[in-house]
Amino acid sequence: MKSAHIVILGIALAASGGAAYVANSMMAPAPQQAAGPKAETVKVLVANSDINVGTALGAQDMRWQEWPIAAKSDLYITEDTAPNAMTDWTGAVTRAPFVQGEPIRPAKLIKGNGSGYLSAILPSGMRAVATKIAVDTAAGGFILPNDRVDIILTRRDAETAKVTGAEAWASETILKNVRVLAIDQTIEDKDGQKVISGTTATLELAPQQTEVLALAKEMGSISLSLRSLADSGPKSVETETNTGDGASRSLAVIRYGVSTTVMNR
Repeated sequence: MKSAHIVILGIALAASGGAAYVANSMMAPAPQQAAGPKAETVKVLVANSDINVGTALGAQDMRWQEWPIAAKSDLYITEDTAPNAMTDWTGAVTRAPFVQGEPIRPAKLIKGNGSGYLSAILPSGMRAVATKIAVDTAAGGFILPNDRVDIILTRRDAETAKVTGAEAWASETILKNVRVLAIDQTIEDKDGQKVISGTTATLELAPQQTEVLALAKEMGSISLSLRSLADSGPKSVETETNTGDGASRSLAVIRYGVSTTVMNR
């Protein structure tokens, strides 16, 4: 055999061997990395599904779920500290909504002890007062529970009408930043479309504010004005000025451009 043929045969053998090595390297399984230490967990009571505000919890609404200890809050209910929590909290009323998988926190629940829903969610010292409204006086039916509203009194001004000989009306905002507890909503069919309407609003008021509202209902009609979320809140200045003992017992009635205070006694 000629030397040139031997050289060519050697090169071919070397090339085929290299190709086989590369192929074997690509097909070989990747080395597995050693698993890290398993994170410690604890069982936390969470919502089994989305839960709306005002719902009386049942056992089916809750479940235990593994939760990393590093991410656990002291506000959560854990199985090691409260193994009977599902039984203990059954029947409690939700003061705020829960989303599925959210930890159940006692701060968002209240035990009514057999009382109704409204009495369970009312803060201490506050009252729930229902008042009749018309759909067109309640922001077109867009006012919902937990919204905040201003209350407007519209009444006939008999003295101005006597002087001018024409029917006269006056309106005034009598209470501001009031929380809506409930709207009795019904679904009606108007022009082939389903719309939601309500005729009674239940409002959260201080005791003195209930007297102002009762007097206002005797004087004229009540309208609700929906407030922006950016302009709402239980700690706003307007709320503080409307829950004082003196201011909330009176109405300022304007006659002939002069403001007259009407006391509720």
